[in-house]
Formats: sequence, structure tokens, C-alpha cells
Amino acid sequence: MSIQPSLSVEAARRVLSRAFRDRGLESPDLDARLLTAHALGLDRSQLSVASSRSLTRMEMDRVNEVAARRLNREPVARILGHKEFWNLTLTINEAVLVPRPETETIVEAALESIDARGLRSGAIRILDIGTGSGALLLALLSESPNAFGVGIDLDADALRVARDNANRLGFERRTMLVKGNYADAVAGGFDLVVANPPYVATDEIATLAPEVRDHDPILALDGGADGLRAYRAIATAADRLLSPEAHLIVEIGIGQSAAVSALFAKAGLDTQPDVRSDLAGIPRALSAKKFP
Repeated sequence: MSIQPSLSVEAARRVLSRAFRDRGLESPDLDARLLTAHALGLDRSQLSVASSRSLTRMEMDRVNEVAARRLNREPVARILGHKEFWNLTLTINEAVLVPRPETETIVEAALESIDARGLRSGAIRILDIGTGSGALLLALLSESPNAFGVGIDLDADALRVARDNANRLGFERRTMLVKGNYADAVAGGFDLVVANPPYVATDEIATLAPEVRDHDPILALDGGADGLRAYRAIATAADRLLSPEAHLIVEIGIGQSAAVSALFAKAGLDTQPDVRSDLAGIPRALSAKKFP
């Protein structure tokens, strides 16, 4: 596929859309529109206004570059350098996962848990284990005006992304970011603990979609031989981390709810009610509570 400078902006967008469809990409029209606008430095309305004008040679080169990256199965969000999550625009790079819509299920479950205790406007303390871009932590802070959040991650580059997002979104005074393995570097007493840990079994990583397998950081994917390594570590620390009646809410992979629930129950947590499904009907958010 090659975009020529004689093409109009709209014709170039159609060429991208057709190429993406022929490659079997999931949302070819949307991808083509987003990437054409990105390459030309236009927003959606400007793209429409510019639709009939011809591309310059420099613009042609930029459109061809982003098209080649997408055809190589690089996610659109990575090409754009940002992703929407819970109505927040988060900067991302190669150090962090692309935030997924299904992970918003964790936010929903977490807000329900603090609302049940009447803590939404309280000065609660939230811990996000493996914070990455800060998606979960910052979404929760956006909904809890007096909360203070701690994000922990083993990767210093990921923490820099989370810090940049917190600062840009105005949460820097309510956020602390800590380098550490799971929760080893923080004390307890949290009113809410959330995590989207690595949960893909090592041998299954090769079977993932190229957008994930080839572009997401392995540290955020590899959950060990059975995919449960992170949950074991979190279960071990849970009693220390949680204040009485506080909730621990984690994202889980397909088929993991029983195993993760058993780990948390063995650690002395109440795992009822248990699992919330995402919009696709897949069990996604597992909740556990520390007994009073």
C-alpha cells in the first residue's frame, strides 16, 4: 500500500481503510480516520473540512508511516501515544499496557464497594498494585475527590508514565508513586486495593493477538506457569494491606475466577460477593473483603 501526494485527504483515508480491512483488522474505518487525522495533525472536524484538498509530499510520507505501523499490527493507541480510559486521556508508551475497556469493570466494582461503605467523598487511601499508566488509580481519584492514591510498579519507566499522567490530569498532590515488587514497598491500612496484574500463563503468550504479544510489555503480561503468580503474591500481602472491611479488587483472565477466589479465601479474605462480568459477559473483576 502506498499513498500518493496527488490523492485527496478523503481518498487517502479510504485507501487506509481498505488496506486495513483487507488485512483483517477489527475496526478499519475507525483506525483509518484516527490515523489519517493523527498523521496530518488534525482533529475530527478539521479532517472533515480538509477532506477534498490534496496531500503534500510530507503529509503523504506521514500517512504512509502510520499506515505501515498499523499494518504491522501496532495498536492505534500506541501510534497515537494516548488512550481514553474512564473519560480520562492517558499518555502511553512501550513501558505500559494499553488500557482496555474491560478494565473499567474494576473501576465500577471499586466504586460500588466504597459507595456501599459511604466512603466516596471521604479521605480514603487507595492502593493500585502494578499501576502501569496509572489508569485504575487515576480513574478512582477522579471519582473520589478527597481520596489519596498510591501506585506501585516494578518498572521505573512505567512509573514515569503514571507520574506524567497524574501531573497532567491535576492529581499530583493526591498521588504517590513507588517502585517495588507487588506491594513489598508499602505499608498497610488501605481502604481499597486494586490491581490489574499479569495473568497470562507463560506458554500462552505466544498465542495472543499480535497487538498484545508484540507490543505490550512482557512484564505486564507474564503471570508465570499457571498465570497465578501475581495473585499468590497479592494474597500473601492482603491482610497487611487492607484495613478492616476494605476491599481488594483484581482483574482476572478467562477461567481464573475459581482459582483466584480460592487463593484469597485461603488468605483469610471474604470472597462473597465474588465476580463482576465485563460488557462481553466475561468474569473480569474479582472482589474480596477483609473481615472486620
